Amino acid sequence: MTAAAPPVPPGAGAPPAAPATTATATATATATARTLTPVSKVLKLCLHALLLGLLALAAGRAVADSAPGAGWVVAACALLTAVYAAGVRAPAVHSSPRAGALWLAGLGAAWAGLLLVSPDGLWIAFPLYFLELHLLRLRWGVAAVAVTACAAIGGFLAHSSAATPGAFLGPLLGGAVAVATVLGYQALYRESERRRELIEELITTRAELAAAERGAGILAERERLAREIHDTLAQGLSSIQLLLRAAERALPEGAPALPHIARAREAAQDNLAEARRFVRALTPPDLEHGSLAAALERLCAGVPGPRVRFSLSGRPRVLPTPYEVALLRIAQSALANVVRHARAGRAEITLTFMDASVTLDIVDDGHGFDPSSAASGSGDGGPGDGGFGLPAMRSRAETLGGLFTVESAPGQGTAVAVTLPLPLEHLERNDPVEAP
Repeated sequence: MTAAAPPVPPGAGAPPAAPATTATATATATATARTLTPVSKVLKLCLHALLLGLLALAAGRAVADSAPGAGWVVAACALLTAVYAAGVRAPAVHSSPRAGALWLAGLGAAWAGLLLVSPDGLWIAFPLYFLELHLLRLRWGVAAVAVTACAAIGGFLAHSSAATPGAFLGPLLGGAVAVATVLGYQALYRESERRRELIEELITTRAELAAAERGAGILAERERLAREIHDTLAQGLSSIQLLLRAAERALPEGAPALPHIARAREAAQDNLAEARRFVRALTPPDLEHGSLAAALERLCAGVPGPRVRFSLSGRPRVLPTPYEVALLRIAQSALANVVRHARAGRAEITLTFMDASVTLDIVDDGHGFDPSSAASGSGDGGPGDGGFGLPAMRSRAETLGGLFTVESAPGQGTAVAVTLPLPLEHLERNDPVEAP
């Protein structure tokens, strides 16, 4: 039979597949579906072969034994085969529960006719169990299996003069085995789906962490180059300019060397300005138009949806570039979660400068979530669609030796806090600056 994706064998209801959140997840899900397809086809072919083989056996025995009513047995088998084939080829049977139930009712009626004319018709009960469990909801499928087993027992007793334990145990045990098989398969299927989702989350998180590490390495190199240019080349040109100015003052007016010294001082001044332009060009794009506080203020002003307020506490300091970039990216990711998932009306970002650390707090009044569920990937709509964003934010903070915490509960909003300790060498040479 042709089944809806993801393909499953008869007897197992198809749970809805989790939507892929990234291109990697989509590719993994596609690969999984392709892996399962041959197995599903083999199981369906086995079901077809079982049902048709049992019908052929019932018709063959009736003809071979020249049993009374052999023609009716053959006709009933042919009718049941036709009804079965029609359902297999009808797409509506597999896409509509109502159509599937109607098809099963037709199969049941044809099978009841076969039971009336031949005791061998009870063999058909076993493949019917799997069809009922496959096409109906579990509780209705189990009820249909029970009715089918009772019909099989009744059909056998109608053709037999003596009731034996086997007449009752056979159909009942067959139904129990079918139900247990389906339930076991469904449990294995759900477990495989959970494992697949965990693998997809691991792959996505690893890709995000690798990208974050590459970005951090690029930013660290940019900062190192900017610092080296500022501390060596720019400082050297500035010293040269001061020395040349001192030489100009020391020489008498009209000295032949004065024009050369003036040109040298101008060249040093031009190169100093060029060096400073290089330093500015190495600043990250989001921060090149001002400080971290100014970038966060612009970020809050441009957020669609909830009202976002920015506040600054403490005496602002010039932070190392990786610190500013990490705090800005964490704020962007947290606000993206607020817009997409929190359904918040208000949010607030607070940047706090302390003597030896800097703290960023993002608080919203949304519906909240369970942080433990989001971390384990079992939440339903937590921030970051399965928790992808939270590990990335945590990684950014921990890369710089910081602390990342999330406090939330369903219906109580969310608070994200990041604290980064400032490096000692930065504290020794860094002075407070004015707030933007």
